[in-house]
Amino acid sequence: MTKKRILLGLLALLVLYLCYLAYIFILSPKTNLQSIYLIPEDAVFIIESEKPVDSWAKVSESEAWRHLQKNDYFAQLTENIQKVDTVFNNNHKLFEFFDGRSLFISIHMISKKDYGIFYVLDLKRIAKLKLLKTYLNTLLNENYTMSKRIYHEHEILEVFDRINKETLYLSFIKNQLVASYTHTLVEASIDQYDEPKLGRNLDFLEINSRVGYENLFRVYLQYDFLDEYYARFSDQQNEWLDRASKNFLFSGFHIDLDENSTITADGYTNISTTNHTYLKALQKSGTAKRSIPKIAPARTALYISYGFDSFQTFYENFETIQQKNPEQFEGYKSGIVKVEKFLKIDVRKNFVDWIGEEIALLQINTGISKKKNDLALVLKAKDSSEAKRNLDFVLKQIKKKTPVKFKAVDYKGYEINFLSIKGFFKILLGNRFKEFDKPYFTQVADYVIFSNNPNTLKGIIDDFQKGNTMKQSKDFKDFDAKFKNKSSLFLYSDVPLLYENMRSIVDAKTQAQLKKNKNFIVCFSKMGLQLSPDDDLFESRMVVNYQDVDRLEPFISAPNPKRPIQPPMGISESIFDLKPIYPSDLNAKSFTKKYANGNIRFEVDLKDGLKHGRYREYHLNGAEKITGRYRKDEQIGTWRYYNPMGELKLKKKF
Repeated sequence: MTKKRILLGLLALLVLYLCYLAYIFILSPKTNLQSIYLIPEDAVFIIESEKPVDSWAKVSESEAWRHLQKNDYFAQLTENIQKVDTVFNNNHKLFEFFDGRSLFISIHMISKKDYGIFYVLDLKRIAKLKLLKTYLNTLLNENYTMSKRIYHEHEILEVFDRINKETLYLSFIKNQLVASYTHTLVEASIDQYDEPKLGRNLDFLEINSRVGYENLFRVYLQYDFLDEYYARFSDQQNEWLDRASKNFLFSGFHIDLDENSTITADGYTNISTTNHTYLKALQKSGTAKRSIPKIAPARTALYISYGFDSFQTFYENFETIQQKNPEQFEGYKSGIVKVEKFLKIDVRKNFVDWIGEEIALLQINTGISKKKNDLALVLKAKDSSEAKRNLDFVLKQIKKKTPVKFKAVDYKGYEINFLSIKGFFKILLGNRFKEFDKPYFTQVADYVIFSNNPNTLKGIIDDFQKGNTMKQSKDFKDFDAKFKNKSSLFLYSDVPLLYENMRSIVDAKTQAQLKKNKNFIVCFSKMGLQLSPDDDLFESRMVVNYQDVDRLEPFISAPNPKRPIQPPMGISESIFDLKPIYPSDLNAKSFTKKYANGNIRFEVDLKDGLKHGRYREYHLNGAEKITGRYRKDEQIGTWRYYNPMGELKLKKKF
């Protein structure tokens, strides 16, 4: 009888417990709180996943992630993520129980040089189980201790790691579990419980509602804090990031990762109501196909394309939007009027009307200019002959009105001219094009190309004639196919080439850092971003290609060609294989280069920027070394080599 009573008692307790569970999970009122309400408002990045276990497994098992973990800096960057992964690794079944529940991870700057990571996990109705907090103790072994404290009427659990001397802070806020290794982030989350900021930001909610819930996870970027995050890594101001912080508000993407570790992100971006003249004009001006890769060199490190239904439409929108800022518009108009009045030209007729549906900025990997990047501005012409006719008229007016004397130079059948209008493109198109101050220009097919360095133009012509263009590059074509063929803004980077460009212009300290981390930069061999108008937003796509560094190395650009190393015995005719020169003044009559001690290294006559006439090279002691003649950049006649004692040692007939 006693056993029967005990059994009945146990059954009664079980029934009561089941009724309690039924009330908790079925009958109790739903008072769930959204995760986003608890994320502190200064989040730089936010990662969201509905299936954190599956998503984390796919990322952590990828080839790209395994490669990045070999990098000390990246391992440090993801240290907090790794810590949480370790905590749950030995309790996989519990972690799997949480899968299917929304997890948010956000990154916040907590000082000028340090960041913190914050986690929010939606426990849904199981958060009402009192046993859940108690069960947390089963996660902990003798290496951990747990204490409690109250902050603004909410309990914070502090889990201290005795080995690493670090504390993980947790708190249950309704149905949400919040956690961080930075106590101020958990406290900031509790502060937002009554007055959420980010979760009620209409600009963020606009992006959040459009991103969708596909693929691995979603990533949000708040541009207002991006420059602060960048300052952690560099004391130097980044102009592009500064513009992004001022012009964009939020981007949101849903992310996918394929078997080749290619990252694809699709989503939306909104723009600020201030400081957005250029972007707003782009948004209202349609899209265009990308065609400039037809003439852009395959060694282009960075290609930024702006597309529109027509440039005239964009230009009109650009002017209309500027009028909302009377002071800015007055400065713009006065600059245009000043140019027109002085040169007796019509900017709209002589420039705007012949420009087609795409303009682009190119940064090219050449190494010609020391401590400077080789840049080109390319304008597609609606009609090549109309473009030439108007530019010829502008050059004629410049010649009449200014003392500048520049004779057009013929280079391999292409005419190179000099546009001596100071700051013209800054006046016409804004600060994005201020680098092109009194540029040289040439015309290749339907494209007018401007650059401050005439050698950049010569290099583009050389590559175009040889067929070494982006359009002919299989790698670029395959990557470009991952995007729509029309867009308003398209940014493409060949990262290994961009790495070489960056390395050549930064200071010694930054060079050392770049060299140390080269394999962890260039492994993401190609990056692309596309923006296309969609109502008041930009539909956005970003693609990042990963490639094993061992397979990538042969394709990284080699340095400029140098004279072959001489054999130790005797003198070879290869002594006459001279490396190219890059005179920046195409009207100069000669070109000279000196040794560090001030002695002349070589001097050569020039004609139209080409070697033409006598060539003399000298030893370090000033003795004549090599003599000969050029005709239109080709060696002719008999060339002679002398040793430092002035003895003739070798002759070669060309």
